[in-house]
Amino acid sequence: MSFPQTAAAFATAEKSLADPVPAEHVTDVASERLRTSSRVFAYTCWDAIPVVAAIFHCLYFFSLFWLFSRVPLWVMLPLGFIYSVSISWNINGISHNFIHNPYFRSSLLNRLFSIMESITVGFSQVFYECIHMQHHKGNADRPDEHGQTIDWISIYKHGESGEAEHPLKYTFLSFFREDPKTVFRALKHKDRREAFWGVTELVLFVGTFALLGILNWHYLGFLLPFWYFGHCLSYLNGYYRHYGGNPDEPIAWGVSSYDKLYNWIWFYNGYHAEHHFRPKVHWTRMRASSTKQSTTTEKLFAQARSAVASAGIHGAPDPPTRSGEAASSFDFPQRRIRVSIVGPCEGIPA
Repeated sequence: MSFPQTAAAFATAEKSLADPVPAEHVTDVASERLRTSSRVFAYTCWDAIPVVAAIFHCLYFFSLFWLFSRVPLWVMLPLGFIYSVSISWNINGISHNFIHNPYFRSSLLNRLFSIMESITVGFSQVFYECIHMQHHKGNADRPDEHGQTIDWISIYKHGESGEAEHPLKYTFLSFFREDPKTVFRALKHKDRREAFWGVTELVLFVGTFALLGILNWHYLGFLLPFWYFGHCLSYLNGYYRHYGGNPDEPIAWGVSSYDKLYNWIWFYNGYHAEHHFRPKVHWTRMRASSTKQSTTTEKLFAQARSAVASAGIHGAPDPPTRSGEAASSFDFPQRRIRVSIVGPCEGIPA
């Protein structure tokens, strides 16, 4: 078979795959917005769990200051380490889910919660939202010919030869690469009011740290290293939620981890491939969304095999993996063309 004939055969196969699975079967879980009769919570009363956890985290933050002058250093050191871990836990669980699905019906409560989060983790929640949404625009993309990435925190941005940066460099240097001016300009361009609140949150968290330092400057010297290390741990978490993924394959933008304990504690942050594919899926629906995507993807691959075989093309799709990677190669007689199957939701808006 000549190349034009083979290409025509593939076009036939492609056509047969044009409508493999009804769209509603793909998105019925993914696009479903939870509804509740609660007058407080916007989507589900289950959001009371991360809200209460955030309040306890804030209380823990201030309790460290109270304990500092009352207990020996050997007690404070492990408590400081717990604060470091809890920063990553909060940012990647509570704060992250709040970005995509704000917990409260009331805009005032959402604003107050955002301020509390900013003080607790030591960074503006509004600024974090801007950085994170830019992250979703780029999905850990590789640098262009000018060395720029859409995703400001892409693990490939400072790597070499298109590879991810070394995890230790990414973990400990990303904190110093943050550019509040760039974030502020992006916020100001989009919404001046949000830019104002972002700066307000920065002032409040810096003011809180400064006040604690005025009251006891020794405590500030104790707090800052653990605060920095906590943000490093957050970057480390983000690194391995993308390392091994494929920024060119939508279904492999993230890398998932399905350990039950991790996902229970981290509010299902482990379902990261699924999250990047459907960012608005509520954290309580991640398991259902993952199962639905997996089942539908398997159906697509079965139909892809059938269509390719009927078209006379040599080669078959690779089976889908649990992580969501779904790239397939087909052999053509005169050249090799790589055809990527990116999963069941391609072309359907998130």
